[in-house]
Amino acid sequence: MAAEILSGDFFLLMIGVGALAGAGAEGVFGNTVVSVVVFAVVSIGLVTFARPWLKRRMHGELVATNVDALVGRRAVVVSAVDGHGGQVRLGGDVWSARTFDSGRPIAAGREVTVVEIAGATAVVLADAE
Repeated sequence: MAAEILSGDFFLLMIGVGALAGAGAEGVFGNTVVSVVVFAVVSIGLVTFARPWLKRRMHGELVATNVDALVGRRAVVVSAVDGHGGQVRLGGDVWSARTFDSGRPIAAGREVTVVEIAGATAVVLADAE
């Protein structure tokens, strides 16, 4: 159980606690069927309910960083963007960009939403006018 706590996955820890509960039930009731049922119920309950809560508490919520944090942000077109290229101002920096819908170019000055970062290129979608 100690190694499981250090790894942070908590799966084997939940199974171990279920096994201890099953062993306790065997000691109290002396019936193998009851012990197996207690082991199964406790293990499944802990893996299903306690493990996700414990992992969130220990590891925290995932925070988008780097280019992942840029997806969904708004940008302003600096030079016309089409399916092959263009530029947008995103978070104070100028990025090369291309449109998500390659058939519709976007004029300079329009606001767009970043839908993806492909390498060093922002893939953008024009906001509704």
